[in-house]
Amino acid sequence: MTGHHTLRQTEEAIGQRLGGLNVDFEAMWAVSNIYRASSAIRNHLEQTVLRDTGLTWTGFVVMWVVWIWGESEPRHVAAEAGISKGTLTGVVKTLESYRHLRRFPHPTDGRRVMLALTPTGERLMLGLFPEFNRQEAFVVQKLDSERRRDLATSLRHILAHLEST
Repeated sequence: MTGHHTLRQTEEAIGQRLGGLNVDFEAMWAVSNIYRASSAIRNHLEQTVLRDTGLTWTGFVVMWVVWIWGESEPRHVAAEAGISKGTLTGVVKTLESYRHLRRFPHPTDGRRVMLALTPTGERLMLGLFPEFNRQEAFVVQKLDSERRRDLATSLRHILAHLEST
């Protein structure tokens, strides 16, 4: 169930409502289900792994980006996290207040800053990510290995297409 109606009921209602229009239903179902799945996955991870950490989804993603790439300029972190620089500013302030992230001057340009995880942030990510990955495995447990690879490949194709435009 995806709300008041099941996914099947929703798709049937859309088909009835839009049946007379020249619409690419396969594209619509694919994009709609990507959106629904990503929302459901985000909600699941927020309610399981992130629930007791004080982290929002966006906060976790920002920490993930800095954890993976190391010291980074805010503009690069925002781009990698898929958020605006303005949104990043608020997230960074919150993560700094939790002592998970720190700002420091850019090594060659005093007008710019860099972001890095603190030792506390590093420990949080090291402790948190195994559970995060267990929940990722839970999300896709109904897909065998081949379907998981096919899904990842298909989504990479979509992302590459959108990034090339």
